[in-house]
Amino acid sequence: MIYRRFGRTELKMPVLSCGGMRYQQSWSDTDHVSAESQRNLEACITRALELGINHIETARGYGTSEAQLGQILPKLPRERLIVQTKVSPEADPRRFVETFERSMTRLRLDHVDLFALHGVNNEETLEWSLRPGGCLDAALELKKQGRVRWVGFSTHAPLHVILAMVQDGRCDYMNLHWYYVNQLTWPAIQAAAAQDMGVFIISPTDKGGKLYEPSDKLVRLCEPLSPIVFNDLFCLARPEVHTISVGAARPSDFDEHMKVLPHLADAEAARAALDPVVRRLDAELERTLGREWLDTWDAGLPEWDEVPGEVNIHEILRLYNYAVAFDMKAYGKMRYNLLGGGGHWHPGNRADRVGELDLSGVLARSPHRDRIPGLLREAHVLLAGQEVKRLGKH
Repeated sequence: MIYRRFGRTELKMPVLSCGGMRYQQSWSDTDHVSAESQRNLEACITRALELGINHIETARGYGTSEAQLGQILPKLPRERLIVQTKVSPEADPRRFVETFERSMTRLRLDHVDLFALHGVNNEETLEWSLRPGGCLDAALELKKQGRVRWVGFSTHAPLHVILAMVQDGRCDYMNLHWYYVNQLTWPAIQAAAAQDMGVFIISPTDKGGKLYEPSDKLVRLCEPLSPIVFNDLFCLARPEVHTISVGAARPSDFDEHMKVLPHLADAEAARAALDPVVRRLDAELERTLGREWLDTWDAGLPEWDEVPGEVNIHEILRLYNYAVAFDMKAYGKMRYNLLGGGGHWHPGNRADRVGELDLSGVLARSPHRDRIPGLLREAHVLLAGQEVKRLGKH
């Protein structure tokens, strides 16, 4: 395993982390855990540690994950582990602390190494976090008490919200989304690096393109790397990124990710493996979508809550771009059909009713104002399916 200094925490962080959302039995933490499910989770943890992956990450919102981990983590040498859990901010910070206490009871640990405010995703959760006496102050008090060693935040937010959390200056690290098919949060990573914060990329395999079920076209474009190894390398080739999550559902899920390690031997090796694939992908985007569109598609787009019908124009067009260029329809459908049911984790609505809406006002600053309504209708035809509800918080 390769380890990196996790910002000012000084933790020796493995570049691959063990995410705790996929191997749990259920999203309901009141469900009885079967012996088979518990054996699988423990096999995942055992395999992770065999590979040198000693950062175990979970959350109060991950159903039975914490309680199942509580059956094995206390039996392991505590000094070998970096344990992280997360709790969503609340309007009442006392409820936030009560939820943290439930997490600790389920984990059966006296402290966690990393503790994150989970889902600082919009202006409301930002305010609950940062206001005097709010949830970040409560988390920092837990740090003073020795219940947590380092405090951070996890986010699905637009850039300005993430930057507000970073620039506040009190968080030691952050969990966020950033990968080839969604590079919008890079300025937040740069801002975090300037403050010597740890940076943990979450869900690169699932939200980074459903890469466990890649399209044939994406497989060809990424050769000789697999899409998973390419995306892992894309993230980890940047020294500002310290670790990425492997959301293992079974012990064998670590195997493909381990193939990135030889490419990280040094910066020259990383660029030699990565650059040809990036050039090929970028060229295909230009060939299929056109240079002008690639350079300006998101210029002047409104936020979803400014749009009639709360249509998330930006997200729909992003998914459309990759569905067209790389045949990533399965990924597009997964993300598109969550719109309308994802809350602040995946906000806004689909384009079902675009034909009934007047978007001329909100698209006035876009160079593609006349084209976008038609593209939204086309995206709906391409990606629509049964709407889904978000199952968990990650």
